[in-house]
Amino acid sequence: MTSISSATRDILKKHGYHMAGSHGAVKTCLWLNKSMRNDGGCYKSKFYGMTSHRCIQMTPTLVCNHRCLHCWRAVEVPVALPDQWDLPIDIVKSCLIEQRRLISGYGGSEFMDRTKWKEAFEPRHVAISLSGEPTLYPYLPEMIEEFHTKGMTTFVVTNGTNPEMVGKLKPTQLYISLNAPDKETYQKACSPLADTWDNIKQSLEIMNGSETRTAVRITLTKGVNMDAPEGYARLIGLAEPDYVELKSYMHLGFSRNRLSRDSMPSYQEVLDFSKKVAEALGYCIADSSESSRVVLLSKDGKKTDIV
Repeated sequence: MTSISSATRDILKKHGYHMAGSHGAVKTCLWLNKSMRNDGGCYKSKFYGMTSHRCIQMTPTLVCNHRCLHCWRAVEVPVALPDQWDLPIDIVKSCLIEQRRLISGYGGSEFMDRTKWKEAFEPRHVAISLSGEPTLYPYLPEMIEEFHTKGMTTFVVTNGTNPEMVGKLKPTQLYISLNAPDKETYQKACSPLADTWDNIKQSLEIMNGSETRTAVRITLTKGVNMDAPEGYARLIGLAEPDYVELKSYMHLGFSRNRLSRDSMPSYQEVLDFSKKVAEALGYCIADSSESSRVVLLSKDGKKTDIV
């Protein structure tokens, strides 16, 4: 039985979510639409060679143990842990069905590239980052493997609060969201439901020994966490990731109820802060996207497309 109330389901449906199984969800993003109209791709396309119109944005659970100020999701909407978890094979099957259902709705537009629209029905990438904290799903490693058996790449974004699960994950690229340089800022920026700061540092250390591609992602919010570049560098140094993404908070979705538009740093401000982190960390700028206000760092200033 699902733990998601009918009221919560109505809110999710209004904002374009389709349920995947009884507790997962899938939702098309702006860049998928743009890619099918030959109007560009997301920064992951620019940085890592992903094909935006062939990417699924999903989550195996809508439950989250953070209430981040910058999150565009409805973190205030209560979602309880289910009494029984869906099997990975069922979530993957449901995701593919719902993604194709969503894609079919674009077919009537005169602005769509018909070739790309047809390609979108055969997705190649999965961004496990839609909403919620994916490591709360106990069969996440098996779900990742299920996607891999279908020839799809996987990007997993975790907040790092569940280090035991982080150590089990082998996606195509593993992200840890690091949105504070210290515990005090963490409490303010992420509003965790429990004291999990040490868990995050442990996950960063575990990432250091990962067999997969790794990245640390920082969402920068003016007046909240855009300070102490040396503090970020010390924490990132625990993980020694392949990449570091520093991205501006965007005044979208439900975050508009928590933050003002002035909380968004400009691309230049993100770039300037990224240079300070890079210098303290000993990394180099590998790329950037001005439209998305994001800067990519790597150890040698190079980047490699996903296979």
